[in-house]
Amino acid sequence: MIFHLLLFLVLYAITKHFLDKIRNLPPSPFPTLPIIGHLHLLNKPLHRSLSIISNRYRPVLLLQFGCRRVLLVSSPSAVEECFTKNDIALANRPRLLAGKHLGYNFTSLAWAPYGDLWRNLRKLSSLEILSSYRLQLLSSIRSDEVKILLHRLFRNKDEMVDLKSAFFELMLNVMMRMIAGKRYYGENVEEVEAATRFREIVRETIQMTGTSNIGDFLPLLAKIGGTEKKLLDLQKKRDGFIQGLIEEHQNRMTTSPIEEKNKTLIEVLLTLQQSDPEYYTDQTIKSLILVLLAAGTDTTVATLEWAMSVLVNNPDILKKAQNEIDIVMGHDRLITESDTLKIPYLQCIISEVLRMYPAGPLAVHESSEECSIGGYRVPSGTMMLANIWSIHNDPLVWDEPQKFKPERFEGCEAVVSDGFRLMPFGSGRRRCPGEGLALRMVSLTLGSILQCFEWERIGEEMVDMTEGVGIIMSKAQPLLVKCRPRRSMVHLLSQV
Repeated sequence: MIFHLLLFLVLYAITKHFLDKIRNLPPSPFPTLPIIGHLHLLNKPLHRSLSIISNRYRPVLLLQFGCRRVLLVSSPSAVEECFTKNDIALANRPRLLAGKHLGYNFTSLAWAPYGDLWRNLRKLSSLEILSSYRLQLLSSIRSDEVKILLHRLFRNKDEMVDLKSAFFELMLNVMMRMIAGKRYYGENVEEVEAATRFREIVRETIQMTGTSNIGDFLPLLAKIGGTEKKLLDLQKKRDGFIQGLIEEHQNRMTTSPIEEKNKTLIEVLLTLQQSDPEYYTDQTIKSLILVLLAAGTDTTVATLEWAMSVLVNNPDILKKAQNEIDIVMGHDRLITESDTLKIPYLQCIISEVLRMYPAGPLAVHESSEECSIGGYRVPSGTMMLANIWSIHNDPLVWDEPQKFKPERFEGCEAVVSDGFRLMPFGSGRRRCPGEGLALRMVSLTLGSILQCFEWERIGEEMVDMTEGVGIIMSKAQPLLVKCRPRRSMVHLLSQV
């Protein structure tokens, strides 16, 4: 019996291998096992595991993850081919469980297939929500929340600080004040019950979406493990909470007019709804808000935490950044968003952090039609993973990629992408529309806490830089550091 089973597995693997060659499909690691395919090759974190596989074989590979065919690309030239001549063919997202249950059945900006719906949502987000004009109107919120963070750090001076929690609360308050005009973390929280409910929803969302779902590749496991029911229950809570905010703002708008500069993002969308109710439905508004909230929080928190982790491990670089800030700013006022562009070394640090620790290490797409990459045929419906982390850390692409060297970006005026060598916000039609907001928040927050405080590790040991296992590349261990006000900034901080 065992002999026949082994014989079947060997014949299956050999037959599939040669059939793939005949059909001119990209090469696959041998063997491809029945049912699970290449899932047995994967470890955590996924981006590192996939990088090892690419290095062992080649930069364009066809893998089988359970029931899904997956194209893995891990070189600048292959990624360029994906996002230039094949950009439309690869502009879809795979139909995963999260998109079905948390993305309003694949109709949200993050999950909608490429087409009229997605183009309209993208245009709406780019022009009405994330445009430079709209971000400038809401800049006082970001400035105010950063000052609240500075005040909290100053009040708890000389104590150990959990920066991950501090950054997380900062970003959620920024996003919710921009979206709905409410703070749900820290002091001065007026709606305690709503805040508690919101924090629970955020906790559950992170828990459910923080890692890849094996049920997307082995569907039977999703049913057995109850994953789909959990996602449905979570979405019911999320939808109900945001619907309550929409109705609250609808009532507010009927009682008194609101100036454009004072509108929350919900009110901006509700104003559009008044002129075109069939298109700007409540569901469209809810889906945009939830995408903005999810995409605008964890990624920025992760980038800030990596930045401070690598800086306290490299105190000379930290001090160099502080010296430049002192020269540009002096000591009589706090740094602003516009000031950050005048501090080139700060921008170099951010670029280097985004290179070494891209918040989204894998760009996930799916082919809507057959296309050709690297001379190979890629069938329609193939899931595509572009390993951004692998390219950013490839010694054939970057000099000493494992070394933190902000100086490699000297001469760049701001944080920029570098062709297909540096893609922290993805590329092509699905490139992250929130790039401008993310860079504003990272620059202002990092510049402010470097300007105002001295930072040290809590012990002699270097900060552990081990990566977590989630879809967002965050640290495995939260960053704990010692913080004290800089002597030259004490007077100014006492007035914040």
